[in-house]
Amino acid sequence: MFEGLSAFPLTPVGGDGVDEVAFAGLIDRLVAAGVDSIGALGSTGSYMYLDRAERARIASLAVERAAGTPVIVGVGALRTEHVLAHVDDAQSAGADAVLLAPVSYQPLTADDVYGLYEDVDRELSVPLVVYDNPSTTGFEFTDELYAALARLANVAAIKLPGVPKEPGAAAQRVSELRVRIPSGVALGVSGDGFGAAGLLAGCESWFSVLGGTLPAPAIEIARAALTGDADKALAASERLRPVWDLMAEHGSLRVTAAIAEHLGLVAAPSLPRPIRGLAGADAHRVAEIVDRLELADRGD
Repeated sequence: MFEGLSAFPLTPVGGDGVDEVAFAGLIDRLVAAGVDSIGALGSTGSYMYLDRAERARIASLAVERAAGTPVIVGVGALRTEHVLAHVDDAQSAGADAVLLAPVSYQPLTADDVYGLYEDVDRELSVPLVVYDNPSTTGFEFTDELYAALARLANVAAIKLPGVPKEPGAAAQRVSELRVRIPSGVALGVSGDGFGAAGLLAGCESWFSVLGGTLPAPAIEIARAALTGDADKALAASERLRPVWDLMAEHGSLRVTAAIAEHLGLVAAPSLPRPIRGLAGADAHRVAEIVDRLELADRGD
């Protein structure tokens, strides 16, 4: 479950609420493509914009449509009590693991964050992924905090926010973390432009935004990297450089939504308000890159 490509699909939300039919279609595509796991209700899944009933329904739908592909469900919330409620819903839905980021309104301390994971760990019957996403949460994990959290009973993986670009530095970074955390805790890279580099540096998994909408090119990168074919993995990633640049400019959520809308996988607008999707020249640029790279014609 914590090896290979973990694909994070959108949760399309329109004026009438969550589009369950479109969401089911996205899950079906991931299963057909052969992703290694599915990350429902991650940041790409807009979990913080959904109420408890919507999140419980999406968790159930993801597990139902996954047809045996492992499903990791995001359970983050502002209050610990609400996190625990989402944990209950995810476990009841049959999730194989849960994913938790320390989201907040008031800035959190390291003690706050450790306490959050400790409280959640006590209530779990499935593995827990520590989700480090500082660009969204505003919280910066330290290596010392990684190490402390990795010793909790149910922590099975850490989702890193990228690795250094230089291969030697990336490998050194992963090695430094390996020394600090138990051998049974997996390291996963996020930030799609870092996917190939992270896997080649020794991460076991790639938590991919693009993979949740266009699984084929992401699988190509992941398979090559995990079999040690660095040249193929890096070339396949570099081919997607225009997409990575768009994500750096506009954010991965908006770009992925624009791709899914352009391909007719979800209806526009597909993001929960107040988030405004890309429009006009920005949306046209996304569509032009998708078409030029023939991303819709690669078995997705």
